[in-house]
Amino acid sequence: MKAASQPRAAVVAPQIPSHNENLNVMAGSDPAVLADIYEPKTNITIWQRSLSESLQCLVDEFVASRQQPYTSLICTPSDARSQLLKELGSSRFSALVDDVNELIDMFCYLFDLNQVGLRLTVLREAMCPKFHVDHVPCRLVTTYGGIGTQWLPNQAVNRAKLGIGSAGLSDQESGLYGNESDIRQMAAADVALLKGEGWQGNQNAGLVHRSPTIPPGESRLLLTLDFSN
Repeated sequence: MKAASQPRAAVVAPQIPSHNENLNVMAGSDPAVLADIYEPKTNITIWQRSLSESLQCLVDEFVASRQQPYTSLICTPSDARSQLLKELGSSRFSALVDDVNELIDMFCYLFDLNQVGLRLTVLREAMCPKFHVDHVPCRLVTTYGGIGTQWLPNQAVNRAKLGIGSAGLSDQESGLYGNESDIRQMAAADVALLKGEGWQGNQNAGLVHRSPTIPPGESRLLLTLDFSN
């Protein structure tokens, strides 16, 4: 993996202090915080942002009108916009497409990628309801509408209880974490980079996370970006 160049925006102090060695997260309101994913002890960075009122309304309209549950593409920064507009079948959602395209550009810039794997999904139930790790180098996650992804700080996780180690028990019953207060949750519109097991030197340290339970009658609009060869 090639070392990242500094993002174009100026760096500001993150809202979670970097001097606490027990924390594996860096978060802040400047997109430059995403570059902190290259810090060895960091396995999640969160750009804390909010959507404009007009874009949020457009997201709600998109979710309500969407019949196909997901869109999956391999795209480059130069062709992502045209591919997405074609897939969505309407220029009505061009502002949403523009925002997604900006995130693709940032993701490719940060990791020196030529293309990404994109998945834009309308969820009406939890996609991955149990805590788990991803076997990828790094994944970008943002929830445009609905409740955000949940995750656990490294110091709160008993990794022996992941997967088959849970013996079929729920996360709460298995001893994967101690208290409900250990669970962290991203806000809607937050953009996060989740370091996975496939990141060089990050074996047995991938971010532990899950999809939240979606209340009846509600939904999420989730975007994920992955490395693509």
